[in-house]
Amino acid sequence: MIYLDHNASTPVRPEAIAAVEAALRDLSANPSSAHREGQRGRAAIEQARARVAGLVHARADEVVFLSGGTEGDHAGLIGAAWALEKHGRRVAVSAVEHHAVHGAAEVLERMGFTIDHLSVDREGRVDPAAVDRLPEGVTVLSVMLANNETGVLQPVAEVAARARARGIRVHCDAVQAAGKIVVDVEALGVDYLVISAHKLGGPKGTGALIVRRGAPCEPLFRGSAHERGRRGGTENLPGIVGFGVAAEQARLDLEAEQARLTGLRLRLERGIRDAVPDVVVVGGSAERLPNTVNACFPGARSDHMLMALDAGGVAVSAGAACASGGVEPSPVLKAMGVPREIAVCALRFSLGRTTTAEEIDEAVRRIGECVASVRAMEVRSGGGR
Repeated sequence: MIYLDHNASTPVRPEAIAAVEAALRDLSANPSSAHREGQRGRAAIEQARARVAGLVHARADEVVFLSGGTEGDHAGLIGAAWALEKHGRRVAVSAVEHHAVHGAAEVLERMGFTIDHLSVDREGRVDPAAVDRLPEGVTVLSVMLANNETGVLQPVAEVAARARARGIRVHCDAVQAAGKIVVDVEALGVDYLVISAHKLGGPKGTGALIVRRGAPCEPLFRGSAHERGRRGGTENLPGIVGFGVAAEQARLDLEAEQARLTGLRLRLERGIRDAVPDVVVVGGSAERLPNTVNACFPGARSDHMLMALDAGGVAVSAGAACASGGVEPSPVLKAMGVPREIAVCALRFSLGRTTTAEEIDEAVRRIGECVASVRAMEVRSGGGR
């Protein structure tokens, strides 16, 4: 199997596996306990906190450990909106945010908040000037750093600067970006930043919300003083330790791995274009993550392609959602204005540290064969879109 779905989850780094095993074996006490064994666990968590902070150029005391990207998006966006409620009950999000951010916005909407949406251009990028047109009363704006489907990077620093000028706090989902490109929370100028362990070689079920010093944020989980009162509940110590080790390794590997993955992505795109000349690469002209390609194969529906590729030994993600026997375009592609007949044929290819050039070449061969077979099948069946 050629695994090209690293944006969904990437294999755990061997160093992180060893760290998790050691923590499970040797650090069984509650890290909130005052005795010696508890404090050994606490020291391990604080070491991990410093390592995670180092990956995104944050301060260690700004790192809040939680269960992953979805909780981080909810904790950051809802927690900020609650804390700033006296200044307004409006929140803005970009149209191409991860569904976890849209889900958090829906929670706020049920509580009586108004949600505003920032549109994107054909390449999937927010216009920073749109921040100036937001209505009064918006207290928090959510703009992701890198789109999980297309890899397109957002102009977060410019968006944040304009938001700051209006007194708006900025939440940034950096789950797909961390470990793939340089993420500097100070340079971005955001107030809340979310990352997830399993996207960069750590274990699933662990993530971090960076809450910058001075940024207001009320906790979602209460009843204890864990994480400096910002997230109640006994910490997932083994997961956090593994996260810290993975973050450190990702930081050390970043420059070389970014260059390597960029080369492999270009190799994949060239190969696909040669094999399927009418392929549409979504966001292909925009600045993107080094590892992500969103490709639409007209006449080959994404769910059919997904099954064909899986049978052919290539693991990818569909860029459209199955619905009542058919498929619906991804909300991200709809927001970008991709025509429906193209959007329902989208696949996401995402590379990782285990991907090789030989795998890319073989994957291209199999992709070409699958497109031909799926197109022939759809012609025989009348399409079914």
